[in-house]
Amino acid sequence: MSDVQAETPTVADFARTFRRIQAEIHKVIIGHEQAVEELLSALFAGGHVLIEGVPGTGKTTLVKTLGLALNLSFNRIQFTVDLMPADITGTRVILSGDDGRREFTFQPGPAFCHILLGDEINRATPKTQSALLEAMAELQVTVSGTTYRLKPPYFVMATLNPIEMEGTYPLPEAQLDRFLYKVRLNYPDEGELTRIISSTTGPEDAGIEAVFHADEAAARVESLKQLVREVMAAPALEIYAARLVRATQPQNSRFVSDEAKAVHDEMVNRYVMFGSSPRGAQALILGAKVRALLDGRANIAREDIDHVAIAALAHRIMLNYAALSDGIDAAHIVERVIKSVRAAKV
Repeated sequence: MSDVQAETPTVADFARTFRRIQAEIHKVIIGHEQAVEELLSALFAGGHVLIEGVPGTGKTTLVKTLGLALNLSFNRIQFTVDLMPADITGTRVILSGDDGRREFTFQPGPAFCHILLGDEINRATPKTQSALLEAMAELQVTVSGTTYRLKPPYFVMATLNPIEMEGTYPLPEAQLDRFLYKVRLNYPDEGELTRIISSTTGPEDAGIEAVFHADEAAARVESLKQLVREVMAAPALEIYAARLVRATQPQNSRFVSDEAKAVHDEMVNRYVMFGSSPRGAQALILGAKVRALLDGRANIAREDIDHVAIAALAHRIMLNYAALSDGIDAAHIVERVIKSVRAAKV
């Protein structure tokens, strides 16, 4: 039985439900506390997540467990080089009726669900990868000129395998920008690995208890997402988020104004080709709102924005060859940007 009240949820309801879902997921997922929190934060912020991790770190298991905990419909697509867009969205097929007449009928693809896992999305061609974009952004798919709506909540999680690059198609920057967060799953430490061995090789299976009833799950998730939108963001903090995003653009970029250059960091000039888009600022504020609710507040703080900055901005920053040769990653750039914006007198 769900412990969420039937009426509009409160701040306390949100935090309690969020932590309960976390607890159910961690019955199966050992470690990855930050990754699980970021995954749930993106869900309630109304965005989608890109998950990167080497094989065996629990990417697919994490997503499946989330679907069980929320009691929402779940589909999985294994992306391969021969996968076609119609294999995701669905297609029109000829079916014979009782009267013998044949007609075209739309057969929905696996995209028609609440939670969709795109496993190893970089193994498919860009044409197939882009089949998800309309569903992610517009909550609909278009097949043969006809638009079909998807039922909310709709949450796409795509996984990347970063160590097998042969025969893969890296996601274009514009497609990466569609994901609210990029979450990394690291190798477990010795203690976590021991617990994984113990829990997965024994006779007992972890029982996941659904947080919501099936008939109310979608409505409950949507009400919690609406609560996130109602969290207050002071104008000064919206300006701070905007400055963070603008500071990720190098000075020599033709897209950057003179005002934005006042908060730049020299490392951005040296290593960044293009910085975050405006979607990065939206991700900062929405992620900060979830963070505030978890702390029992109805308004965000600057620390909330800083806390989600790497997950929200790192995958939106395009680095140059100098960064690769010097071992600089986008997370390091985001950390430097936070320091430079906080120190700037603007």
